[in-house]
Amino acid sequence: MSRALMIQGTGSDVGKSLIVAGLARAFVNRRMNVAPFKPQNMSNNAAVTADGGEIGRAQALQARAARIPTSVHMNPVLLKPQSEVGAQVIVQGRVYGNFRASAYQALKPKLMASVQDSFARMKASADLVLVEGAGSASEINLRANDIANMGFARACDVPVVLVGDIDRGGVIAQIVGAKAVLDPADAALVRGFIVNRFRGDPALFASGMQLIEEKSGWPALGLVPHFAEAARLPAEDSVALSHRRASGGGRIKIAVPLLPHIANFDDLDPLDGEDDLDVIRVRRGAPLPVCDLVILPGSKATIADLAAFRSEGWDVDLAAHVRRGGRVLGICGGYQMLGRTISDPLGIEGPASEVAGLHLLDVATTMTADKSLVAVSGVSIDDGAPFAGYEMHVGETRGADCARPVLRFADGRLDGARSADGRVAGIYVHGVFADDRQRAGHVRALGGAPGERSYDREIDAILDMLAAHLAEHVDIDRLLTLAE
Repeated sequence: MSRALMIQGTGSDVGKSLIVAGLARAFVNRRMNVAPFKPQNMSNNAAVTADGGEIGRAQALQARAARIPTSVHMNPVLLKPQSEVGAQVIVQGRVYGNFRASAYQALKPKLMASVQDSFARMKASADLVLVEGAGSASEINLRANDIANMGFARACDVPVVLVGDIDRGGVIAQIVGAKAVLDPADAALVRGFIVNRFRGDPALFASGMQLIEEKSGWPALGLVPHFAEAARLPAEDSVALSHRRASGGGRIKIAVPLLPHIANFDDLDPLDGEDDLDVIRVRRGAPLPVCDLVILPGSKATIADLAAFRSEGWDVDLAAHVRRGGRVLGICGGYQMLGRTISDPLGIEGPASEVAGLHLLDVATTMTADKSLVAVSGVSIDDGAPFAGYEMHVGETRGADCARPVLRFADGRLDGARSADGRVAGIYVHGVFADDRQRAGHVRALGGAPGERSYDREIDAILDMLAAHLAEHVDIDRLLTLAE
């Protein structure tokens, strides 16, 4: 008989996603069939699923931890924030529409049916479903019509474990305060708590754990020390960009401007492990540094992010970079920005408009209603290096520089464009740097020596380490008995 357990948090970014991933791998290593589930997610970092939709990046990582293919039913409601139009709502992997916050609140009761349908499908496929909440369990102002936390847990009768983050301070108040404000029927679903990201001697917080137990009435299920290797796993929320490691000391400098609506930014993670590279994530208010390559990342709101790019003066910095002979690579939305114009006649991103691009590629983009969501593979046209990745975009890009494509797909289609001098290029494919062969080709093109490494094996090794870490510090046998 299938069981389920829900991991909720006292706030955003307390480590819920990683705890679910680590527990999934720990239980899979015990030969259990495990599936992740998140009723509602908000993230512009998404993944294309095996069944042809999109879900939050965290659920894709959790599916990997569980060693199962991704499915749209792992994250039935995905909110992707946009400018002007609020958020794009994805339901069971497909675009449902654009909604402002107030309109979305009214929509949630209707979406609960899709959430329950997807949850039932996941329960039918697994021995154990590990459910991840969203944000804080204590947001009682949002409790009415809730589908992400206690509203889901009550509707589906799923027991809850509450996670607090001691690293941000006040963890006793986080957990005890949650008990104080929760509806008694909601609080009764909580079976215990975990304190995450502890640093130092655990014995020094023994009294703290006891105080939380006494004042909340919930049993302690684990005190989890800070797991530094988590920074090497793909992140879901853009807030994680502030936690990424500092730029390294590699001699080849790569600058990445952090746009307000940056999307699929985990494209960059595999580059961090290359010794010859120094990936510099440039925050707003700072100029683009002198570097070898500028990468313009994906965006959920290309036109708005292009305006932000100009407001920072980065367009001037980028033009100077190109004059110095520097290279530029645009990925998806970043590719669209590099062209002559971006046209949005249907108002996909806001009011219908057409704006001038950065004029670094002789191409023009028109936003379209159809969204491309597909896994792709092929080779680089320059060096024949294989790649595997995915497309996730709206818009069609055409122009003279498309006669110099960058990638050839396995089905013969071509992708991307390149300037006549070869120094500016754009592609629609995400995830190419995760392919060791493709990443090595880029490092060599910049004059570096690629490392002897397998990114995929690194991620799996870290997931195994995370599973062992949780098994040591959390009573996972008791968690299994709590699951219903």
